[in-house]
Amino acid sequence: MVEFWQAIILGAVEGITEFLPISSTGHLILTSRILGLNQTEFLKTFEIAIQLGAILAVLWLYRVRFLSRTSPSGVQTPDGLVAKELFKKVFVAFLPTALVGFALYKLIKNVLFERIDVIVWALLIGGALMILAELVLRHHTEEDRGIEDISYRQAFLIGVCQSFAVIPGISRAAATILGGLALGVPRRAIVEFSFLLAVPTMLAATGLDLLKSSPTFSAAEAGILVLGFFVSFVTALLSIRWLMQFIERHTFIPFGVYRILAGIAFLFLLARGV
Repeated sequence: MVEFWQAIILGAVEGITEFLPISSTGHLILTSRILGLNQTEFLKTFEIAIQLGAILAVLWLYRVRFLSRTSPSGVQTPDGLVAKELFKKVFVAFLPTALVGFALYKLIKNVLFERIDVIVWALLIGGALMILAELVLRHHTEEDRGIEDISYRQAFLIGVCQSFAVIPGISRAAATILGGLALGVPRRAIVEFSFLLAVPTMLAATGLDLLKSSPTFSAAEAGILVLGFFVSFVTALLSIRWLMQFIERHTFIPFGVYRILAGIAFLFLLARGV
């Protein structure tokens, strides 16, 4: 059983890491290991379900963009055309992950979530790729383009990249950001698109898991889920705002370095039997 203080820690880890390119799922699983929690069915569901808090944070912060009738240049558009086009592109990007996630649901939850070594190596390799991508692609983008300028082709390919993040440790945010940078999408635009793409992706993953698992929850477990949800929501709000300010002045290289250091630290802990 997850204790209240453990739910607070896990909720904070989820909210802070969900939209950073450092793998929230990997951090949650590894944090659970450090806290001495066994990977029970409830804990696996808890780690997925508290993503709803992070989703709500995106919906709250981007509520104006979702309902906008104004283009980035300030021109009014009929019937919220900007938002409708953005919804369509997000849906196109969501499809690859939806198909992969649905097809591999049992493998992901019952096998990959148990492989700590997979998570650690995904952190290390992903960190190296992020640093390499920034060094190679730093002049590959057109910085005057916004999220609305992402094409349907780019949206689909970004979605293909995101589908690799079904492997714990890859990071959904990292996969979409690296894919976007490779396609020439500016940093701010791909980060915002990654935020919006997270909404259907995490809703689908969480909804599927809760549909299969929620009938077995006790009242106490439901309370733990609500607590984790609330903490995740608050910390995700802060994390998103911080990230948008950070990328205005920095590259993603610090996240790549962090992933490598975190991977090495977790390897050390595993070697000590933690």
